[in-house]
Amino acid sequence: MTKYLVFGHKNPDTDAISSALTFAYFLNQQGHEAEAVALGEVADEPAFALEKFGFDKPRVVKTVANETTHVALVDHNEPQQSVEDLDQVQVDYVIDHHRINGFNTAQPLYYRCEPIGCTATVLFKMFHEYNIEIPANYAGIMLSSIISDTLLLKSPTTTQIDIDAAHKLAEIAGVDLEEYGLEFLRAGADLSKQSDLSIVDGDAKNFIMNGQTIRVGQSNVIGFDEVMKRKEGLLKVMEDKRQELGLTLYLLVITDVLESTSIGLAVGDDIRILEKAFNTTIEDQEFELKGIVSRKKQVVPPLTAAFGE
Repeated sequence: MTKYLVFGHKNPDTDAISSALTFAYFLNQQGHEAEAVALGEVADEPAFALEKFGFDKPRVVKTVANETTHVALVDHNEPQQSVEDLDQVQVDYVIDHHRINGFNTAQPLYYRCEPIGCTATVLFKMFHEYNIEIPANYAGIMLSSIISDTLLLKSPTTTQIDIDAAHKLAEIAGVDLEEYGLEFLRAGADLSKQSDLSIVDGDAKNFIMNGQTIRVGQSNVIGFDEVMKRKEGLLKVMEDKRQELGLTLYLLVITDVLESTSIGLAVGDDIRILEKAFNTTIEDQEFELKGIVSRKKQVVPPLTAAFGE
């Protein structure tokens, strides 16, 4: 029997981790052999959800072709965000909610991508479509994904489908949606034990825009005062990573999860392109991103358009 390795993107966030675990469970229920793995260490926010609902952290892998010939991707499809040897294995499944870019396969596959707030919401629908019961612990990590990706249902990416799924999953998990949601977001926004590197690169993704590689990181906070005291160190880490990875631009979006707004920090060859993309003014490599909270819907599209002009 083929063993599937199931994984989300590099620098995995809550949705990448929990959706890998959840889809591996889904495949196992269908009679396949599947294991969830991670393409990076589990950060504090997903770790909180895993501990809350009784899961061990998935093991971290750097390559997969040495273990299997078949894989399933969750919460991503762009090759530069995936495992290094993706071209050496067969992708049989993709479950996602992002743009499709640079992805192709030699064989047909099951590809499910929906314009909704969270991959876990797509999986919620699949469980119902295939009449598979969602255990309480899996409902808990799926709910955590929705809370994380939609900022407790306040992000512009949120759909009614996400809202309905969150309420049902909270009921199955036996938690109060609002109470747990705030507890979970506060845990993820505690930067006191995080290094500058973790804040900058803990949730960062590469995007190819008009042939140039742009890295966009996002860090959730409650209030900007404490994190901005570390601005100099954050910018140094960003420039070091830019040089290391050969990036055109590195953008860090710092999001206040309670106020639903953000501040941007940037390093690069020409960061003024960000002023056009976001109709903002850059001062000392810092700029306001008023009302912007979604990398997928509010950051990547205007940035892609700006680089395309």
